[in-house]
Amino acid sequence: MAPSISKVASGVRTLVDGSDNQSTNIDITLEDSKLHANGHVFLSDVPDNVTLTPSTATATDKSVLSNVGSFIGFDSFEPKSRHVVPIGKLKNIRFMSIFRFKVWWTTHWVGSNGRDLESETQLVILDNSADTGRPYVLLLPIVEGPFRASLQPGADDYVDVCVESGSTKVTGNSFRSVVYVHLGDDPFKLVKDAIRVVRSHLGTFKLLDEKTPPPIVDKFGWCTWDAFYLTVQPHGVMEGVKGLVDGGCPPGLVLIDDGWQSISHDEDPIDSEGINRTAAGEQMPCRLLRYQENFKFRDYVSPNGGDSSDNKGMGAFIRDLKDEFKTVDQVYVWHALCGYWGGLRPNVPGLPEKTTVVKPKLSPGLELTMEDLAVDKIVNNGVGFVPPELVDQMYEGLHSHLEKVGIDGVKVDVIHLLEMLCENYGGRVDLAKAYYKALTASVRKHFKGNGVIASMEHCNDFMLLGTEAIALGRVGDDFWCTDPSGDPNGTFWLQGCHMVHCAYNSLWMGNFIHPDWDMFQSTHPCAEFHAASRAISGGPIYVSDCVGKHNFPLLKRLSMPDGSILRCEYYALPTRDCLFADPLHDGKTMLKIWNLNKYTGVIGAFNCQGGGWCREARRNTCASQFSQKVTAKTNPKDIEWNSGKNPISIEGVQVFAMYLQEAKKLVLSMPYENIEISLEPFSFELITVSPVTLLPGGTSPSVQFAPIGLVNMLNTGGAIQSLSYDDDENSVEIGVKGSGEMRVFASEKPRACKIDGNEVAFEYEGHMVAIQVPWSSPSGLSVIEYLF
Repeated sequence: MAPSISKVASGVRTLVDGSDNQSTNIDITLEDSKLHANGHVFLSDVPDNVTLTPSTATATDKSVLSNVGSFIGFDSFEPKSRHVVPIGKLKNIRFMSIFRFKVWWTTHWVGSNGRDLESETQLVILDNSADTGRPYVLLLPIVEGPFRASLQPGADDYVDVCVESGSTKVTGNSFRSVVYVHLGDDPFKLVKDAIRVVRSHLGTFKLLDEKTPPPIVDKFGWCTWDAFYLTVQPHGVMEGVKGLVDGGCPPGLVLIDDGWQSISHDEDPIDSEGINRTAAGEQMPCRLLRYQENFKFRDYVSPNGGDSSDNKGMGAFIRDLKDEFKTVDQVYVWHALCGYWGGLRPNVPGLPEKTTVVKPKLSPGLELTMEDLAVDKIVNNGVGFVPPELVDQMYEGLHSHLEKVGIDGVKVDVIHLLEMLCENYGGRVDLAKAYYKALTASVRKHFKGNGVIASMEHCNDFMLLGTEAIALGRVGDDFWCTDPSGDPNGTFWLQGCHMVHCAYNSLWMGNFIHPDWDMFQSTHPCAEFHAASRAISGGPIYVSDCVGKHNFPLLKRLSMPDGSILRCEYYALPTRDCLFADPLHDGKTMLKIWNLNKYTGVIGAFNCQGGGWCREARRNTCASQFSQKVTAKTNPKDIEWNSGKNPISIEGVQVFAMYLQEAKKLVLSMPYENIEISLEPFSFELITVSPVTLLPGGTSPSVQFAPIGLVNMLNTGGAIQSLSYDDDENSVEIGVKGSGEMRVFASEKPRACKIDGNEVAFEYEGHMVAIQVPWSSPSGLSVIEYLF
């Protein structure tokens, strides 16, 4: 159903001018038991044992901005391994936060008082006040020494900081930098600048801006998980890829998920693999038997002949896969941080000695997270744990073999397990440092330093300690085809949850890792809803379709014939007016996200209302009473044009061309004009926003022009690879990747259009020029000229 659209009056903030200015009046003080931000109280009734220490980051690192914040700490009488300390009362200030709703995953939460916070909160942003001049305030719990911090609700609207080592053998009573506080006038820049300061302060991670994501971010991919679960095998993978290729959507990435490894239950003989009698969900008690692939892949025999030693096993399969399907140049496989869900099998020849089964223990904060099958299985059966001094042997054994057989990278899953295993290993911080150091060294040695997708990693331990090299990670819970708890409505409302997880988590995680919005299935009832979000997410796009079951018309709106995608230049984030609202269960807020292409911006509007986190049930639940038609306003200022490495200058732009993908409608908007969109539950609209340029040629009247892109693609503006104006010829030249219907806005009809120098037919209607662009082999690049 196409959305209804109308123009309405604006009356919102002024146009972004493309500059990078942030308020220079930064002043955080602790006076009279109150924490002030530029003179405005944000936490009151601060206890006497709480300290405030200005950051000295600029004195040691000249790359950090001159405006830095301060650290909150505290003193306690008794050395303990876990402290819960109030740091001040939060009253009647809107906040948005990111908290762990599962052991592995975080999501968005909003409120106005200390009591509204959730346990295991990783980030809090307090809203600004245009009336009083109070800036945005960021509270960011971090690590100090062997301790890690999070925020949680306290009594009587106190904000409590929880500081824990994870080991009763590691105690402390004096802390000076467990929460970093930063102020700013721009909420997006606020988070980015704060994490730059923390990077200088800790020196334990690298920013995303300092790293290069792996090449899979530009690929269309296929993951085997929902297609096979644990029954994945070579013939099935070949058939799966062939089906996509034959349908015109060849993948550039193949991700072989769980099911390829040699695993067994504890009661199995060590020479017997248990994969055949393990159903999905029941693999968690299993442990890794050997680094090499299981019999399904080990017994593969190439039909192409060749030397007998090279004609069999995983290496032969990967070689055949890439030889048969030329677009496939990246093959990844899955493994858990500890080798497998249940770790390694102890006392197995070839695996590290001293591997022992350790029983995980949940912290009080994790006890409040949502019940999870994986957690239950792991806690009940323990983890075959490699001690930190030997973990480099595990990664070397696993990754050296994978590199040898032609694997290009790994999806490292079940990451946030270490905090449950750290009692006898120096606590959570030291254990994490040891494991992440070994993982980083192995990835650099075997997978070009960045061949990793991090998963089940949503906690500040990983972000602050594990991202020195890792540059790509999942930012949402799994794509759930249906509700594992059995709610039939979960087929729909869980999809809205997934989208909200990814959008808001990216505000925090996108400073450490490039956001990956996970796979989906193109035949799912909400497939278009998912596809639209993936198209403008800025990350890789991959599906987990069952073999032979594809929605090819939809997939062709995402993928190119060469296995690539039209990826945005930045990563998608919520618009400012969504940051402190609830797009899941307030019945009125529409999730709006924005991103940038090379020459255009894009806004995605999604009606996600219908279910999410329930504080009382301590789980995600259906909220069908909120699943209703939602109306929202948007305009060009919803896009943060000055973001990323290649910001788009809109200085002096007076008009924008806004093309609505689903409505197939062009709207011209001044910077201060809103358009109104109404969406039914779990429907969407994508809006390409293009600054209008006045051609300087001698025609009268002067021609107004704005590129739109390939309207058959979901990320329409992503097709535009180059844009130049010829003043003398009064013409425009656009480099386009892909094929289909290319549209531009032009106030006057062009006298001619050319593709690669050859004049072509075109249509001109509603001030849009439409040209049919063929695929130009091998790169898909065409040059289109518009002559006026």
